[in-house]
Amino acid sequence: MAGRLKAPTGRYGGRSAEERKAERRRRFLDAALQLFGAAPGFRATTVAALSQTAGLSTRQFYEEFHTLEDVLAALHLEVNGWAEEAVRDALAEAEALPLVERVTVLFRAYARDVTSDPRRIRIAFVEIIGVSPRLEEQRLARRARWVQLICAEANAAVARGDAAPRDYRLAATAFIGSVNGLLHDWSAGWVDASLDDVVGELVRLLVGMLRPEGWVPRAAR
Repeated sequence: MAGRLKAPTGRYGGRSAEERKAERRRRFLDAALQLFGAAPGFRATTVAALSQTAGLSTRQFYEEFHTLEDVLAALHLEVNGWAEEAVRDALAEAEALPLVERVTVLFRAYARDVTSDPRRIRIAFVEIIGVSPRLEEQRLARRARWVQLICAEANAAVARGDAAPRDYRLAATAFIGSVNGLLHDWSAGWVDASLDDVVGELVRLLVGMLRPEGWVPRAAR
């Protein structure tokens, strides 16, 4: 397919062409969440099957996307965007909380959002792996955003005297890998614990990283 087919323009049924286009795109993404995130998975899904699940035609698919990889890319960004929005909203509300409580709010918001639908876990941590260099670059770029968020929180804690001063980039990268791995394993039923237990363990890991043994917060000196 050399390019997208031209979509119809003008109003129809009281809706503009842009509104109809947005609705079609939403239906394809919802269908992809079902097929990529559950069964049969991205690699076993065809354009015809996705279109049928969305209740649309393959012609309409090519009006919105070039390939199924484009759909997976869009869905991966969306799933990460939902989680990031949940975290930033929670952190804004927890602005005045002490370090441990604030970190707990951060991970509870992230964990609850990303595990609210097992299909999101699969999109974020499984289906995106090894598809293409383009999607691997996107996956690492989104991971880098999470690393930056952790570093920003750590540096703010340092400025308040709540955390030991250091370069947190390497530690944050390792920590994000732990977060993703633990939440994936918990969602898959491989970890016998409640979600609150998982969040509590992540909080202990991060606080241990921010406050190494022997270091004392400014307020306690």
